[in-house]
Amino acid sequence: MPLRLLITRPEPAATRFAGELRAEFPGAEVLVSPLMHITYDGTLPTLARGEVLIFTSRHGVEGFCRLSPRRDLPACVVGEATAEEARQRGFSVIAVAEDAEALLYLLADEGVAGPFLHARGAHVAADIASALRQAGHAAREAMVYDQQALPLSDAARTMLEGDAPVILPLMSPRSAVLFFDVAGTPRAPLFVAAISRNVAARIPDGAASRVSVAATPDARALRIVLNDLAKHAKRVESHKGAQ
Repeated sequence: MPLRLLITRPEPAATRFAGELRAEFPGAEVLVSPLMHITYDGTLPTLARGEVLIFTSRHGVEGFCRLSPRRDLPACVVGEATAEEARQRGFSVIAVAEDAEALLYLLADEGVAGPFLHARGAHVAADIASALRQAGHAAREAMVYDQQALPLSDAARTMLEGDAPVILPLMSPRSAVLFFDVAGTPRAPLFVAAISRNVAARIPDGAASRVSVAATPDARALRIVLNDLAKHAKRVESHKGAQ
């Protein structure tokens, strides 16, 4: 039975990621069923002189750029993918951290004083602006995109109701919450590749047969986890076939 992977990222990232996995795992059944649809909307406040932008996702960069031509403000970001997007858009990235908590520590250690503006989505895992204000900084936030929930496709539900193991990469805490809200505890053995501890923490006890967390919250570390889970899934299938 072919390896099965279920991709729940928003488009167009989902289709791009699925193509990469099909190339990496020839013959695998890679199914795309996004759990969120990204819409860009919102408004920005008047930007202050010397304001430091905070981006915690590529969507935040995109949302800001749709609302403002300003590229002269420095940016502090979460994740190398976000940093790459910000640089490509013309921003000077002065700080990169693995997650929101690490970013707060990094800003304190490097003495970045702000004022800050967090260009964020409607749903966030951490209230960065509030944490910065509590630390004595001027900080505000602007919602520049929304993550609207989508149902699982019929094909995804069928895959999860089967007997074969399903590998599920999860890239954000919200994706984890949305998935298990709609999928519950699948019948199929579910092997989750979580990109961070924050994502893994949103997985209900007993809902997955195996949860592996990437050593660092980036694509390279996630690929290592996916390869390990693929080997485990093949061993499970081989054991079943030998019975």
